[in-house]
Amino acid sequence: MGPLLLLFSCWTLVGAQTPLFKLRSVTLTIEPATDLLRDANATLWCRAGVSSSGTLTHVPVYTFYKDGTKVFTKKSASSELAYPLLHVRYSNTGKYKCRVEIDGQGENSDTSKLTVTGVSVPLLQLSRSTLSEGEELTASCSAPDETGAFFFYFYVDGREMQDQPARSNRADAQLRFNGGGVRQVHCDYTVMLAPGSTKSNKSNTVTVSVRELSFRPLLEIRPVAEVFEGDQLSVSCRPEGNSNIPGGLLLLLTHGTQLLGSGVDHVNSSITAKESGEIECSFEVGNVPKKATKNISVIELFSVPRLSVSLAEVFAGDRMVLTCSSAVLVARRLTTEDISYALDSKGPPTTELGAGRFSVRAPPHPLSYTCTATARGITKHSQALLVRPKVSVVRPSITVVGQVILGQPFQIRCLSEGGSLPINYTLFRKYEPLNVTTVSTPYQQALFTATIQESDDIKLYMCEAANKPNNEGELSPRLNASVIVPLSNATLTALPAPWDVSEGDALILICGVTGTPPVTFKWYRKDGGAQLLFAGTANGRSMAHRIHAVSRDHSGSYYCEAVNHARNPVRSQTVLIEVRLALWKKGMIAASCLLVLCVAALLCVLHFKSRRVTEDRTTSSMWSVRPATAASDEDASVGSREPDVEYTEVVHPQPTDPTKGVVADAAAAAAADHEYGSLQYADLKNTHPLLGPDEDYNHGLPVPVD
Repeated sequence: MGPLLLLFSCWTLVGAQTPLFKLRSVTLTIEPATDLLRDANATLWCRAGVSSSGTLTHVPVYTFYKDGTKVFTKKSASSELAYPLLHVRYSNTGKYKCRVEIDGQGENSDTSKLTVTGVSVPLLQLSRSTLSEGEELTASCSAPDETGAFFFYFYVDGREMQDQPARSNRADAQLRFNGGGVRQVHCDYTVMLAPGSTKSNKSNTVTVSVRELSFRPLLEIRPVAEVFEGDQLSVSCRPEGNSNIPGGLLLLLTHGTQLLGSGVDHVNSSITAKESGEIECSFEVGNVPKKATKNISVIELFSVPRLSVSLAEVFAGDRMVLTCSSAVLVARRLTTEDISYALDSKGPPTTELGAGRFSVRAPPHPLSYTCTATARGITKHSQALLVRPKVSVVRPSITVVGQVILGQPFQIRCLSEGGSLPINYTLFRKYEPLNVTTVSTPYQQALFTATIQESDDIKLYMCEAANKPNNEGELSPRLNASVIVPLSNATLTALPAPWDVSEGDALILICGVTGTPPVTFKWYRKDGGAQLLFAGTANGRSMAHRIHAVSRDHSGSYYCEAVNHARNPVRSQTVLIEVRLALWKKGMIAASCLLVLCVAALLCVLHFKSRRVTEDRTTSSMWSVRPATAASDEDASVGSREPDVEYTEVVHPQPTDPTKGVVADAAAAAAADHEYGSLQYADLKNTHPLLGPDEDYNHGLPVPVD
């Protein structure tokens, strides 16, 4: 217990000396506002929210950032710290945040943006305000109290002369002035601050006086008035004034981009007037250029030639005439006979026809032609004439689009693989034109619609392609295509005949049609509804469906349907199939009937015989009661042809004497031992010699007892 108490006490002491804390939040605020004008004062407050069990032993560290770059850091025991921005400038614009760190714990605030509007007016200073032509001065432009990255711009008479980048708020530039007079100089600047920038207002304007040099070039041109093409002009160029310059002056005489001449101290030139323009005489003194210019107006004697072709449409290999012509403007100076023409071409040879006309065969590919007109030493070139020869059509091909079904419309396509557009296509039937269509674009097709009633009519069609005006085109071969004849006359044939089908037979149902194969056949049986039995496709006009070993269940109505690419299904007539019994079944039934009859007959015979035997036994019992001598005599005298009916009256005797019954039983037993006794008796009875046929044979028989 003692050690535990000591440990608890130590822990309590340590907890009392080291307070617990938690850095909960860090906030940044900008006062008085986030949008400020230049020269305003701003304060950035960084506040830390800390939860603590006592007084903090570690001092928080506050750090301020602008656009991700550290700008200020300080330790403070307070829960907040201010970062002042005095007389803010545009360069203070940016995104700010702060961070607080206490004993290893750190937290960042949210980002706040400060926007400062306005920059200071630039200040321009010049090293001198008076100078001579060609001299330089130093111009200084500054942006008071501004910070950041700058671009300074210097202007003379409103035209920008120089621009200078600078890391500070000041920049210098060297300015040179050409020509005398009074010049106005000013500047401005731009503060560069990612991702944007701002430009200052215009600075103060400083006036500069420039003294012109005492000499300049002198340019003279003769004649001056009414200069025509081909006239000779005399041009001279020299310096005017004090030109005592060591080494002299280099003068240049130019007409447009053409250098007419050069020389030291003077230049004389004689030129042929060709076109109006500016002639300039110039030289340089040190770095100062001096020049004099004069415009000359040259009157055209003849116009620039124009080249044309005689045909509106030119086909490769055809003869064409190119005409080069120029209009005369000054008839008193020039006539048409004074102008000569020439054709410039790299194509086939040309033949000159006179008066600027040339005959040439059109090339197979595009070719440019130009011509020249020359008079009094003046040569003028025409604009290029691009001749694009057309290509004549080749023999077209004629085909069908899709399938040709007899009696239905179909499309015919006519196509020429070569030839320039547009191409006119004409469809013919028996050399008679039916329709014309024009193909003007590469992806357009010449399609015609036709209908035939006979298969051979397909060969009556042809087409013609033409792209030359007033000229016959190329005729295609005759159209050759397969013609689909729609199906008709569908018939269903049964083998064997519908009335001769027996059980066990193979039934063959043949479906036939008239039309173009391939044909799809279907066989149906009517069993309340249409029941599909079989379907197949054949390349012929008939097809068979075989049913092996038919039974009575196959009896019913059958029909077939057929369809080909014409998609007009046809149906056959209905065939009634009645399946009869098999022959062996019929034989069995007949044999059974005969057997039954035989059995019945046999039973009848046996029954009849049994009755005869019973009667015979009864008769024997009757005769057994008579005296033996009498019986013997009677047996010998009984006729053999005595009818049996004579004895039926005593078939069931009813003896009253027991002795007679015993005798009868004995007689029956004797008769049983000799089965032939009754037959023998019958024969004797029927052939008795003493009795006639009509005599009653009942003498001596016992009288029936009622």
